[in-house]
Amino acid sequence: MAFALFGSCAPGGALIGYAFAAMFAELAWWPWAFFSFGIALFCIALAAQLAIPDPQDEKPGLKGKDLMGAIWELDLLGAVIGITALILFNFAWNQAPLGGVGWSSPYIIVCLILGLLLAPLFFWIETRVARNPLLPLEVFTSSNGFVLACVACGWASFGIWVFYIWQILTEIRGASPLLVTAYLSPLALSGIVAAVSTGALLHKMKPAWIMIIALCAFMTSSTLTATLPPHQTYWAQIFVCTLIAPFGMDMSFPSATLVISDSVAKRHQGVAASLVNTVVNYSISMGLGFAGTVEVHVNRGGTTLDNQLLGFRGALYLGIGLAALGVLIAIIFLAKSYLNDHRERKRSEKQTSADIDA
Repeated sequence: MAFALFGSCAPGGALIGYAFAAMFAELAWWPWAFFSFGIALFCIALAAQLAIPDPQDEKPGLKGKDLMGAIWELDLLGAVIGITALILFNFAWNQAPLGGVGWSSPYIIVCLILGLLLAPLFFWIETRVARNPLLPLEVFTSSNGFVLACVACGWASFGIWVFYIWQILTEIRGASPLLVTAYLSPLALSGIVAAVSTGALLHKMKPAWIMIIALCAFMTSSTLTATLPPHQTYWAQIFVCTLIAPFGMDMSFPSATLVISDSVAKRHQGVAASLVNTVVNYSISMGLGFAGTVEVHVNRGGTTLDNQLLGFRGALYLGIGLAALGVLIAIIFLAKSYLNDHRERKRSEKQTSADIDA
């Protein structure tokens, strides 16, 4: 339930961000949306120093270590290589769709190739070189791979949905940012309902079932937005998808965090949970890069509103496909979990029979 309640903060927090950004954009100067965000983050960082307990009190940490010892303890080599690979790959996909750039630009291809080459180097460092790897080896299991793949597909789809519903409402329907914020306000209430429901369901259902429901929510919200007529009434599809989308967010994140955290030792659970958060945020960004590439290739130059809408819908269709892929992966994960349970039950029965015979 704690993980679920933590996840429920996202829709409400996003809505507050929408409201303040819209007010600054309409009533003041739009850069203040970013200035205020930075100020808020600074205040939260100060509050975190007082509110968040230090779990490292019982460990020596970096005390008494020289520079090289600290580098090995923090796995700075793995961190630098891994982060560089992620940034280069992400930059290539998100920069290429921009006007005047394109995939034919040499620096885009170079960044993409370097990112692909550095990724296996990172995993080699983590498994063969690092003394204290960023990612504990226990994380690399097939079950965790299925979970992270579901999270990646679902949240990439969500990133596409949340960006392009804004594009459709502002660019195609001509709504103001404050009005769009009002349109999306049901996200907060629905997010609370989804979080409480998830907390209750996690005790009664396999995480794979939770993932399937979450990914169906992602897919449904994108489908409703992609098929939205330009001037349809708000209550027909927009309102409905704002009620459904939070179930994707607030069901996938807690269940994935629990599965990944339970697969590692207690001292690694914080790192395992942060891995889920990393996949969530990186997938959102990558999904937008993929969607941007689709948009610019199908919008016929985007010179008219109809062409712009065509591009937006093409991007949302990609989001639907990503969510559908996530559903397929989750179904395979569910079948695998039932198969493992069956094998474990058979093994237990054989062991019981052997004990009786003995």
